Amino acid sequence: MRTESNGGFQQSTVYQIYPKSFLDSTGSGVGDLRGVIRKIPYIASLGVDMVWFNPFFASPQADNGYDISDYYRIDPEMGTMADFEELVAGLKAEGIDVMLDMVLNHTSTEHEWFQRALAGDDEYRDFYFVRPAGEDGGPPNNWVSKFGGVAWDRFGDTDEYYLHLFDRTQADLNWHNPRVRLEMAKIVEFWRLKGVRGFRFDVINLISKPIDLPSAPEGADDRYLYTDGELVTTFLRELAEASYGRDAGCVTVGEMSSTSIERCVEYSHPESGALSMVFNFHHLKVDYIDGKKWSVGRFELDDLRRVLMEWADGMQAGGGWNALFWNNHDQPRALNRFGDAGRFRVESAMMHATLLHLFRGTPYVYMGEEIGMTDPEYTSIDDYVDVEAVNAHTALVGTGMSDEDALQIVRAKARDNARAPMQWEPGPTAGFTSGTPWLRPTNADLINVAAEERNGRILPHYRRLIELRKAHMVISHGQIAGYAPQHPHVFAYERTLGETRLLVLANFLDSPTRIDVPAEFTSGRVLVSTTDRATAPSSPDVELAPYEALAILFEPSER
Repeated sequence: MRTESNGGFQQSTVYQIYPKSFLDSTGSGVGDLRGVIRKIPYIASLGVDMVWFNPFFASPQADNGYDISDYYRIDPEMGTMADFEELVAGLKAEGIDVMLDMVLNHTSTEHEWFQRALAGDDEYRDFYFVRPAGEDGGPPNNWVSKFGGVAWDRFGDTDEYYLHLFDRTQADLNWHNPRVRLEMAKIVEFWRLKGVRGFRFDVINLISKPIDLPSAPEGADDRYLYTDGELVTTFLRELAEASYGRDAGCVTVGEMSSTSIERCVEYSHPESGALSMVFNFHHLKVDYIDGKKWSVGRFELDDLRRVLMEWADGMQAGGGWNALFWNNHDQPRALNRFGDAGRFRVESAMMHATLLHLFRGTPYVYMGEEIGMTDPEYTSIDDYVDVEAVNAHTALVGTGMSDEDALQIVRAKARDNARAPMQWEPGPTAGFTSGTPWLRPTNADLINVAAEERNGRILPHYRRLIELRKAHMVISHGQIAGYAPQHPHVFAYERTLGETRLLVLANFLDSPTRIDVPAEFTSGRVLVSTTDRATAPSSPDVELAPYEALAILFEPSER
């Protein structure tokens, strides 16, 4: 990401690669770094500025690499340090920088630090939250793991417990310990000196837990006891001073769990010294029933629009910066959730892309999104690998739900939906591997890169949008304001920079709809259209085709 010359991360686009599922170069069935190296020309063809890689550090893979046993070593299944160095050099030759995923809230229980703690080393014991049992002999408090069940497990053969907000093999680190913070800075600095210019920090707003670890009141949500703690910004500033803050061009993004606009402004304001930008997930919860992920609900455009605009308005007012995304490795494909993955798959994909890439913030493209990949069509819980999905299915069946109904919910919400291999070519393995893929693709004959390159519409549209962000300052730096917020089918907003105005219209309906636009836009020009409109509408009364997106640019000089 050449921030010195291209105007900074506001003008840039980040491409996310889940290495395990991108391309397998060995036939093992698991993607690897050499597979990514082979596809550098494809990545460069997108026009992106940085690639975010999910973790490929040494790991027992209980949580697909988010359980790290050695932060300084590449997992042998993924490649070698020489492969990584070649990858960084190859991408830099194309003007593309590398962003690594830093999992600093917890380590694998196989990490040397945890093993030394188990062996009785008090120094390393204080790297984690190890506490005596509660008065009843059970866990020290009533916190619940995000993967289901209690958030505590027995500490070896003792009567004590250790905290794990995620899987039992992922022990939470005690950031109140200065030695832990020093080790975190050493890790980030090691990779920065390897040429990494971007860092994505996993669940980073969980690092400031209350020292006394209180139980939540009965019936209350325990997440708010350990989320966005008062020292998160302090800890991040300290980390920056000792590592990424030494490089003015370094780009950082924090994954924020159950967060607020106010705290995200605090983290990402230019004068904060903490982070460049933040991810939040509120817009991806609008199809939850009663706030529960493991449910199947229909989203309402009013809810989606309200959440996205509240965050856009709030972050803009406070000077914060959003990382924009529809898809990532933890989410089902957006096409299945907010579009029509069947009859209007192409139109939905292009509409979603237009809405996001012209928004205020930095767009992230998750691999496969640019060709309109959809959720795999699995028929059995045995098709799923992710520990969260398997645990959720077990829990749902445990409530008395039928296996079929539980599977329907898992099918809609499982993280494996996004982790199915990248589909390069038609065929049972999608051109991903010459062996047996670790996770099975199901519709590569219909959706694949080769078909998109040959005569597709989605991939060229993504390339065009990425190019437009660099070419038009109104996109990268303009203000944003909602337009026609009560329209039942159209999500619309306006971007402004000086006298330049950009109106963006996105139809979320599977049939034509109409919307009135300001008269001056009839004398503007079409900046981008998903239906190949050549000229701006001649009348303020605009008809949009099913899932059409249209962006009209108005500049006074064009009158």
